[in-house]
Amino acid sequence: QVQLVESGGGSVQAGGSLRLSCAASGLTYSTYYLAWFRQAPGKEREGVAALYTNGGSTYYADSVKGRFTISQDNAKNTLYLEMNSLKPEDTAMYYCAATEANLWVGSRILSSSAYNYWGQGTQVTVSS
Repeated sequence: QVQLVESGGGSVQAGGSLRLSCAASGLTYSTYYLAWFRQAPGKEREGVAALYTNGGSTYYADSVKGRFTISQDNAKNTLYLEMNSLKPEDTAMYYCAATEANLWVGSRILSSSAYNYWGQGTQVTVSS
């Protein structure tokens, strides 16, 4: 059974930084797509960053390119999202997601429909 548990959210002023963590268990398939999504009140869930575990290719939404970095620590079975130069519009609930990479998802890599497993989320609030 796949379990994803996020941590590291909090409140920060604009321009600040946070690092989110996602502890994963039950990932027994050979390769996965791992991703971070966010959802602000009244808005749709948005893909922020994704990573393909076979080779480590990364993908980012235009809104966070150059500010956010997704990475993984295989030894700790943990996915990270380093967030710098935070803006008030980054305020949202952030979710970790995973799916088996048995099929290439292509352009859906930052689409919530491509992912089978989800964490409960961690809140990030950025004040101006």
